[in-house]
Amino acid sequence: MIAYVARRLLSVIPVLLGVSVLVFSVMQLIPGDPAEMVAGENASEEDIANIRRQLGLDRPVHEQYFSFIGNAIKLDFGTSTRSKRPVIDELKQRLPATAELAVASMAFAAVTGLSIGIFAATRPNSIWDNLVMLLAISGVSMPTFWMGIMLILLFPVTLGVLPTSGRGGLEHLVLPALTLGSTSAAIIARQTRSAMLEVMGLDYIRTARAKGLAEGVVIWRHALRNAMITTITILGLQFGFLLGGAAITETVFAWPGVGRLVVDAIKFRDFPVVQATVLVLATMFVIVNLIVDMLYVALDPRIEVG
Repeated sequence: MIAYVARRLLSVIPVLLGVSVLVFSVMQLIPGDPAEMVAGENASEEDIANIRRQLGLDRPVHEQYFSFIGNAIKLDFGTSTRSKRPVIDELKQRLPATAELAVASMAFAAVTGLSIGIFAATRPNSIWDNLVMLLAISGVSMPTFWMGIMLILLFPVTLGVLPTSGRGGLEHLVLPALTLGSTSAAIIARQTRSAMLEVMGLDYIRTARAKGLAEGVVIWRHALRNAMITTITILGLQFGFLLGGAAITETVFAWPGVGRLVVDAIKFRDFPVVQATVLVLATMFVIVNLIVDMLYVALDPRIEVG
């Protein structure tokens, strides 16, 4: 197991290097000069040249990239060109909010998706099964920003309950978590239903029923554990998506997370913030995938890790 984990950790290195090259290249190709945006409209050419030199933008591109990677290994991502604060401080301030929203959204998505997926699978081709699948398709198809606006109109505006924006107590977390987790819940429900239907038709399930086991025992102890082998992959992928894909939800609800930080950084061509944020989120996504691989072995000891 230790050797397997070590090999997986080593495989993370080329992935993160590829991500860093891609992000760095895309930011270089975006039109505009960050030095001009930092200096302002009335800045002289000399001022712009000084700022470009301070930011290291006057050096060759490959030197800029290797400097960024070398500093990133030491968790030194430079200084934000917009706020003039160290980028690591910006991330420390925003990451807890994003992690809080992602965990709450994932909890809602997992509980809801697994529950209705199992409910539909145990009633195949019934009106309840069709209703669950209709709701799942609607959840996948519904734009996040529209869902957020509708929830705001329903609860804070019409019913006068729950706040419309900001981060505070649990009441501030409800609407953003429902908005962000609704799509993931729909995807998990569809995958759970599909996996459960496949497992419920296998011989060992029929044998368990023939032995007189209660239906609840058959479903929860025998069928669900094997169905979770494929569902756990979706759970891991969705959690990674929730960590990095919350920009729209955070913007709608004015949630002070990493998503809004990236949007603002792209708008102002804040190279250090964009590069650092994407690299950190990619690292977290890879770690989530590694944890998912470990869960495979825990759920099914027959899976070889060698």
